[in-house]
Amino acid sequence: MRQLSLNASGVILMKHKRYTAYIGIGSNMGDRESNLRNAIALLNYEDKAMVTAVSSFINTAPVGYAEQPDFLNAVVEIATALSPQKLLWLCSEIENKLKRKRTIRWGPRTIDLDILLYNDLILNEDNLIIPHPRMSEREFVLKPLKEIAPGAFHPVLKKTIEEIYCG
Repeated sequence: MRQLSLNASGVILMKHKRYTAYIGIGSNMGDRESNLRNAIALLNYEDKAMVTAVSSFINTAPVGYAEQPDFLNAVVEIATALSPQKLLWLCSEIENKLKRKRTIRWGPRTIDLDILLYNDLILNEDNLIIPHPRMSEREFVLKPLKEIAPGAFHPVLKKTIEEIYCG
């Protein structure tokens, strides 16, 4: 996961390999815009993750459990040296810092962060599935993702985001 290179003096420098990941962010409790902005700021994690693009914020109706306020959603692109599991840990830590409570599946929340894509990785583990299994069905993911990365590739569907979302 690390690459070695030499500086001008011939000293070995450690460089983290960088991956591109896309993370969906949503909020429907409290100051939704502030919640999204705080989550985006927290995604810049030491030298291991850096936000490189942020979509527009869009207002959307809830999916699944309908008896709740509308969501404000966005997608961010990050460059990261974190593994998928460590990126999931970072997302969970951000949700905890922003006081997310898990009470009702698809229920109201101060913040929700979902890893959508991680390079062209296909991963199916107990606690993490990449690409996100329902991303291709959700306009609140596809619309902002197409805005910042229309050429991003869905490795399961073998299509770009622009090909998946024509809206």
